[in-house]
Formats: sequence, C-alpha cells, structure tokens
Amino acid sequence: MAGIITADRIADLIDQSPDWALAGLTSSQERLRADARREVARHVYDALYHPLCLETAQLPLPL
Repeated sequence: MAGIITADRIADLIDQSPDWALAGLTSSQERLRADARREVARHVYDALYHPLCLETAQLPLPL
C-alpha cells in the first residue's frame, strides 16, 4: 500500500507534517505562509518519493 498514492494517503501525510508548518499556513505574514507551504510540500514529496531505507547494509538500486 505504501506505493499507492491516494487522496487519503496525502491527507495523512499532511497531518504528519511538522506542527510549525501546519500552524504557519495560517500566519498573517506571507513569508511565513510560503515557508510553511514549502515545508508541507517537501514532507509529502519526501514521504511519497523517498521512502526510508530499512536495510542500511544494502545500497538502493536506481529504478
């Protein structure tokens, strides 16, 4: 299931984003909102496309 991208999975990843970024989305300062958007997007992107390597002794092969 980790390889399937669904709206529910993206919503869960947004919920798991750093708290400061989620709070920053509602900031009155545009710079803080922009930083928060980038951090949430980075968190979702990394979770979808850079999964954690559980086996550290094995090198990941390019696809």
